Amino acid sequence: MNLNFGLNLTQEQKLVMTQQMQLSVRLLQMSSFELKEYIEKEVQENPILDAKDIELNNNNKEETKLDYKEFIKNIEFDNYSHHSYERNEDKEISPFNFISEKKSLKEYLTEQIRYLGEKDYVKAVCNYIIENIDRRGYLILSNEELGKELKISKDLSDYCIKIVQSLDPSGIGARNLNECLKVQLNRKKLSDENIIQIIDNYLELIAENRYDTIAKKLNIDVKCAQKYGDIIKGLDPKPSRGFYTGEEVKYIMPDAYIRKIDGEYFILMNDDLVPRLTINSMYKDIIKGEDSKENDKNALDYVKDKLNRAVFLIKSIQHRKSTIYRVLEKILEIQRDYFDYGDSYLKPMTLKEISESLDMHESTISRAIREKYIYTSRGTVKIKNLFTTGISSSLNGENISASIIKMEIKSIVDGEDKKKPLSDQSMCNLINEKGMNISRRTVAKYREELGIKSSKGRKRY
Repeated sequence: MNLNFGLNLTQEQKLVMTQQMQLSVRLLQMSSFELKEYIEKEVQENPILDAKDIELNNNNKEETKLDYKEFIKNIEFDNYSHHSYERNEDKEISPFNFISEKKSLKEYLTEQIRYLGEKDYVKAVCNYIIENIDRRGYLILSNEELGKELKISKDLSDYCIKIVQSLDPSGIGARNLNECLKVQLNRKKLSDENIIQIIDNYLELIAENRYDTIAKKLNIDVKCAQKYGDIIKGLDPKPSRGFYTGEEVKYIMPDAYIRKIDGEYFILMNDDLVPRLTINSMYKDIIKGEDSKENDKNALDYVKDKLNRAVFLIKSIQHRKSTIYRVLEKILEIQRDYFDYGDSYLKPMTLKEISESLDMHESTISRAIREKYIYTSRGTVKIKNLFTTGISSSLNGENISASIIKMEIKSIVDGEDKKKPLSDQSMCNLINEKGMNISRRTVAKYREELGIKSSKGRKRY
C-alpha cells in the first residue's frame, strides 16, 4: 500500500462576510421599529455615540474617510440628514405624553374586586384566581386545584370563581372555549338547551356553516340552527382582547411619504424614525493627541474601535436610506397609475424586475422592502403588497396583476346570492369572460388568501 504525501497549491474564490458587511445587511432588512430599538441599544453600549434632535442647517458636509486626525479636523459630526428645518419641541404637546402607564387586564379585574361588597378573605381568593388567568383570559386552575392550593372548601372556591366570571370583560375566568362561550351567553340571557348542545358538540360544524347537519341532529329548522350559529359567532373566544397582557404593540411607522405636488410625485424619507446620531465631543481630544506619549494605548485603541463602529453605523443607516429611496423611485416609476387611480391599476411587478433595473441582487431588494411601509394619499401601504405576479390576459396579451384578480373574486362574492353561492369554477368562468386567463385552482388559491370560505361555507338559509 503506497501513501503519497505532498503539497498541492490550489486557488479558489470565497465570499467572506465581514462583521461590518453583516451589520449593513441586518440594518437594511430591519423594520423602522427594529432599527430604532437597535440604535437605542447601540447608543447605550457605545459612549462615542450621542442620540439627539439637532438644529439643522443648509451646510453640506463632505463624506469623511476614517483618518482620525482628518476626521476631527474636518467633521463636527452635526448630523447625517439633509433636512433644512429646525424642530421646536414646544410647538406640539401630545395628550398621550401624559399617559403614564398601560392598564393591564389583571389590574382592571383587581380594581373591580376591590369595590365589591365581599369579605376580605373572599377578595383574597378572587385576587389569587386573577393571578392565574392567562393571556387569553382563561383560568388555568380547576375548582379542585384551587381548593387544594389554598386549602379552602369546594363551596368557597366555586363561589369565588363565579365572582371572577361575573366581572368584565364577559367570559373572563373560563377554563376553556366552551365555558367561555357559555358564560357570555348567560350574561346576555340567550342560553337555552339547543345552543348549549351546539357549543358542547357541534362548534366545528358552526365553523363550516353546516347548519343543515346541525338542524338534523337537533331536530330543528335550518334557519333556527343558522340563528344559533350567528349568536355563537358574535361571542368573543378571547375575552382578554383589547387589554394589555404584557405584549408590546409595535406601531407601524412609514419609512417614506409619497407626495404629489403640481402633478409630480416626490419621495420624502421619514428622517424622524430614528434619533440623529452624533459623535461625543469628549472623545475628540483623545484622538487629536494620539501621537502623544501621555495617552494610554489601551484607551486609545478602545476609542478608535468605538469610533469605527460609530462611523460605520452612521454610514450604514445612510446606505439603508439611499437603498430604500432608489427602490421606491423605481416602484413609483412602474406603479404611477396605481398612485394616481388606485388598486385596480396595480401592475404586475417582481423583485427580479426591480433588481435587474437597479443592478442589485434580488435578496437586497427583498431586505430593503421587508416590513417597510410608505404613506400615500390612500393611506399607509406595505411596500411588499405592491409586488404582485402577473396573469396573462386573453384580450390584449398584457399581464394582469394578481391583486386585480382578487378584487374581482371579492366583488363576485359580495354580489352573489347567499342562498346559492358560486363555486370556484363558476367564478373562474365569470372572470375569464372579462378577458382574464385563469384556472379554477388559481381562483381557489386567491379566495383562500382573501379569507373567503368555499361556496359551502358561504351558504345562508
